[in-house]
Amino acid sequence: MPAHTTVAQTTTFARIGPFVPGSVMTNSARSLRASRPAAAVDLRDAPPRVAVIAFDRMSPFHLSVPCVVFGEDRSDGGVPPFELAVCAAEPGTLTTTAGFTIGAPHGLEGLRGADVIVVPSWRDTHEAPPPLLCEALREAHARGAILVGLCLGAYVLAHAGLLDGRPATTHWAAAADFAQRFPAVRFDPGVLYVDDGELLTSAGTAAGLDCCLHLMRRLCGSSVANYVARRLVVPPHRQGSQAQYVQQPLAAAGRGDRLAGLLDWIRAHLDAPHTLDSLAQRALMSRRTFTRQFRLTTGSTVSAWLLGERLAHAQQLLESTDQPIDAIAQHAGFGSAASLRQHFVEAFRTSPSAWRREFRGS
Repeated sequence: MPAHTTVAQTTTFARIGPFVPGSVMTNSARSLRASRPAAAVDLRDAPPRVAVIAFDRMSPFHLSVPCVVFGEDRSDGGVPPFELAVCAAEPGTLTTTAGFTIGAPHGLEGLRGADVIVVPSWRDTHEAPPPLLCEALREAHARGAILVGLCLGAYVLAHAGLLDGRPATTHWAAAADFAQRFPAVRFDPGVLYVDDGELLTSAGTAAGLDCCLHLMRRLCGSSVANYVARRLVVPPHRQGSQAQYVQQPLAAAGRGDRLAGLLDWIRAHLDAPHTLDSLAQRALMSRRTFTRQFRLTTGSTVSAWLLGERLAHAQQLLESTDQPIDAIAQHAGFGSAASLRQHFVEAFRTSPSAWRREFRGS
């Protein structure tokens, strides 16, 4: 155990789990595991604890991502409190890639009792993490903690043997190395993040923020996650199955602005029967040009993006209103309760009614 941290945490924290891995949700040929939602965090209990791993030569941006999502007081917006602890993976002063140093108040003993442990990245794809860190992560996984490997943090989880036989992703630039180094992992190089129940991994940089917001949505509901996203001035929800990066130049400014306005219009009219041709016509583009520009802008196909938006809207209505399932299906654009139920179960492995009960206790 690191010599500079001698006091272990003794506070009793509320448990978040358990989490049940869900069914496969596809976007084109890519598949993700979606987990069954947990009950909303009870503000009457001790705040759930999120531990973030810090290490020498780490990027300050990667460290900041879980900290700004889970570590700031947003009680004015109805966000339940989390207790965040930064835990050093190794003893001594930690130097960031920006040149300044940080002092983590806890060592690996700070992982004990944590409900969520985030490995925000790793310093080198060719360097194995400390054995004591891997051991601590295995122990946390065995007791039911949620483990999150953002960006190259997936390497740490893989070195610990926790991703063997499980779906995972990492930064696209490390895809070939990761796949070769960890052949037992069901690696998907093209997605933003993978939720496999108690194990989550993400692609690089901004995808880590998407993954943390996804976990916030999973723990606390869509309205809370959307509020946090608005405060961070980022899109409220990006499906994990969206593409990691754009392989072609971005659309010209005029078309990009036109498409951004169209996306806002679609979100405001999800109950309308949208088709590829009708949307292309509204965007004043040919079907082929619209399809290409849509993928460049969103990283997704029209049908997959529209389904994700409709599911997210249905989640929000289930959590925040008493509307009947039939009415929610109409408002979200599914047409019928049966259609909503089919897509909802495929995506989240739970019914709309069960989702409402778990988040609202009704």
